[in-house]
Amino acid sequence: MIRMSVNRILSLLLLLALFASCTRKYKIEGNSSVTSLDGKMLFLKTLQNGQWVAIDSAEVIHGLFSMKGPVDSVMMVTLYMDSEGIMPLVLEDGKIEVSISNTQLTAKGTLLNNQLYEFIDKRNKLEVQIEELDRREARMVLDGANLEDIHAELTKEGEALVKEMNDYVNKFITDNYENALGPSVFMIMCSTLPYPVMTPQIEDIMRTAPLSFKENKMVKDFLSKAKENMKLIEEHQRLEQNAVQP
Repeated sequence: MIRMSVNRILSLLLLLALFASCTRKYKIEGNSSVTSLDGKMLFLKTLQNGQWVAIDSAEVIHGLFSMKGPVDSVMMVTLYMDSEGIMPLVLEDGKIEVSISNTQLTAKGTLLNNQLYEFIDKRNKLEVQIEELDRREARMVLDGANLEDIHAELTKEGEALVKEMNDYVNKFITDNYENALGPSVFMIMCSTLPYPVMTPQIEDIMRTAPLSFKENKMVKDFLSKAKENMKLIEEHQRLEQNAVQP
């Protein structure tokens, strides 16, 4: 009887040890070269029911900060200082190395954070190339080149770069439809619009999106508002057309 009780206790302890070893945990090791961050509190926040809720925090001491805890499921979070969002992160199992400087923000060390910041880096480079076109046009005009010829050439180049960037964003979202990155990058893209509206790019993304992506709360809310706005725009255009008809 005593032997059976001991065996049961040992089995229970073994199961508890196994369960503890399988618990997924995140660990964030951060460094910052921004002196104004020293002594400040940083917060990890996630969006819940339209509100940003803090789930972890750390003080920056001599340019270093760290956070750790259990993570039941992969989620997108944002690193905040007070009410200012600094950078997005994927909270997932593993060690996440965060670096903050005046010129660059990076997170690496886990699969999805590596993918996210590779995407951000490439997209930023494409945006810089697009912005550089205006400066190139001004320099070429000052050097005596024909304005019309330059404008036509750079417009064509700009359209090609915009298409490359849009195609890259679309592919990244479609490749990540079923993990935390797809919906989050989709919402980052949509946040550049003045208000929710269906664009050809959004329609293209939604054309092949699985149900799990469409049912994501943030995506679903955006699509609902965008479709409502499209109806209002169509109604406004119809009224304008009727007004100009004799």
